Amino acid sequence: MSIAKISEISATSTKSFEDAMQQGITRAEKTLRNVRSAWIKEQHVRARTDFRQSTR
Repeated sequence: MSIAKISEISATSTKSFEDAMQQGITRAEKTLRNVRSAWIKEQHVRARTDFRQSTR
């Protein structure tokens, strides 16, 4: 029998989407055991006037 737990984690990064995703997974692994996969529900990008991007 399989058991799954769904947890919602929010992460941000000024570097990249991949960096934000890695931060979220790292955070999840601190409190959850056997993290095997992740599902990205939403991605938001904020464009600033000086053209730096922040992903979430």
